[in-house]
Amino acid sequence: MKNSPRDSGIVSALAYLLSTSFGLGHIPWAPGTWGSAVGIFLYWGLAPASFWTQGVILLILSLLGVWSSGRTARRLGQKDPSRVIIDEVAGAYLALLGHPSSPGYLLAGFLLFRLLDIVKPWPVRQAEKLPSGWGIMGDDLVAGALTCLLLYLPLVL
Repeated sequence: MKNSPRDSGIVSALAYLLSTSFGLGHIPWAPGTWGSAVGIFLYWGLAPASFWTQGVILLILSLLGVWSSGRTARRLGQKDPSRVIIDEVAGAYLALLGHPSSPGYLLAGFLLFRLLDIVKPWPVRQAEKLPSGWGIMGDDLVAGALTCLLLYLPLVL
C-alpha cells in the first residue's frame, strides 16, 4: 500500500519538528547555542540514568537526527539549515557522556563544545563533508566526542 500525500506531509512535519528541536531552531539569534543548551539540560535531566541507558538515548537521538536533519535539509533546499539544531542537541549531550552532572562540568562541557563547534578544528570540519544528515550530525558529534575526551584530561594529568 502506497503512502498518501498526507502521510508524506505528516512525516515531513515530524522530521521538521524534531530537527528544529520543537521550533527552538527558529530563534533568530544563536540557534546552535540554544540547541546546545537543550543537549546540556537533557543530559542533566537524565543524569540519574545508567551510562548504558544514556548511551542508548544518544544513539536514538543521533539516528533520529540523521534522518530528520537530512529530510529537512532536502525539503528546504539547503545543505545545513541554521534552524536545524538537533545536531547541537546530540553533540552537547555527547560532550558530557560519562561525566558528572555538576554545574562546573555542565558549563565546561557547554563552553568547550560551542568553541569546537564554531571553530571546527580537524577532524570536526572533515565530518561536516559527509552527505546529507550524516554531515549535518557528524561535525557536532565529533565536536561532542572531542569535548568529552578533553574533559577527561584533568583527571589523567
